[in-house]
Amino acid sequence: MRQPTQVEHLYLDFDGFFASVEQQARPNLRGRPVGVVPFAGTDRTCVIACSKEAKARGVKSIMRVNDALKLCPSLVLVPQSPDLYRRAHNALLCEIETVVPIDAIKSIDELACRVALADRTNPEGIAQRIKARIAANVGPHITCSIGFAANRQLAKIAGKLNKPDGVTIWQPSQMPEPLFQVALADIPGIGKRIDQRLARAHIGTTRQLYETSAKQLRAIWGNVTGERLWYALHGYDVASPPSHRGMFGHSRVLPPEARSLEGAREISRLLLIKAARRLRREGFYASGLGLGLSLSQNHWGEAYSLPVVRDDQAFLAALERLWEQARQGVQARAKVFKVSVVLFDLSAAQERQLDMFLDDDRERQNWERLSSLSDDLNMRYGRTLVSMGHWAPPAGGHVGGKISYTRVPDAEDFW
Repeated sequence: MRQPTQVEHLYLDFDGFFASVEQQARPNLRGRPVGVVPFAGTDRTCVIACSKEAKARGVKSIMRVNDALKLCPSLVLVPQSPDLYRRAHNALLCEIETVVPIDAIKSIDELACRVALADRTNPEGIAQRIKARIAANVGPHITCSIGFAANRQLAKIAGKLNKPDGVTIWQPSQMPEPLFQVALADIPGIGKRIDQRLARAHIGTTRQLYETSAKQLRAIWGNVTGERLWYALHGYDVASPPSHRGMFGHSRVLPPEARSLEGAREISRLLLIKAARRLRREGFYASGLGLGLSLSQNHWGEAYSLPVVRDDQAFLAALERLWEQARQGVQARAKVFKVSVVLFDLSAAQERQLDMFLDDDRERQNWERLSSLSDDLNMRYGRTLVSMGHWAPPAGGHVGGKISYTRVPDAEDFW
């Protein structure tokens, strides 16, 4: 495995992305503490993103609105605008691509680039050009923090150190001393469970982690991930393993007027249709459906096995069976705060295997053609023109296109 002698990777993290996009789009929010919330008109929810002005007053993401207002009474609560964030993301990518090729989009507010050979002696210049392009062509209120290092993992760690609007360069010749200033909990991949395992192995600092052998880290993690982390921390050019699609799902925090079993059921139907459309666009079938309900005191969830299918009729029929179970397992008057649906056990379209005991292939193909025709009509007109069953999005919309850190929504998610 190769150990670079120059910085070869860049990791870029936008600062308070959702809130800063709101400030760029709405001049009246600039310089004010902003908290982005799922929907307007209630304080019985949480702040899902906040601006640097709000963070300076102690507000954090995923903090209850009442708690945030106690810390910052002047906090401006702004309902989420997911389609605005999607458009901002795409515009920002275009500007960054004029300076350096993007290697991987890690989330809507993070990306990684491999630095070209000719640019490796001047990482400061790359960062300045990126920031200048964003300020001039998208807006100065959207800032980013950038890390440079020998590999992507180290670049990501470096990029978190000087937020907001910072640049951190870890030349291989300087390592590993700068790494030892980072808290163990700030190393990507070390969550609560791994932290407990490290503590049992008497590893409590980043220096101790660095000085542990690769084989020991593999044993602590229980798989090759620990060994890969060892090589990354030691500056080797570790290639990211290929990712594989495991599921298609959507969830939604319910507005107060929909926090009942029937309200959650109606929204779950819309979420499932959205997920099914994504599944078909990306060329998959599914043989499993999951439904989850977040209640005031606990969580209810069940899964249902399906033949290998991709049409709305099959998915919606299975969803109704899950709701029959939910009505038996959840009190009728229970408050449902969040509903989630997920399609899993995926098969690529070209790898579909039919069930020899299920004699419904002709009917299934008819339902698939009907779903495909619906998708084509909706695509042509850029909105939900045709759907199976009633289509009535809740107040605030965003069914399937909600704020997301891990997935960049498609334009189709907002139809």
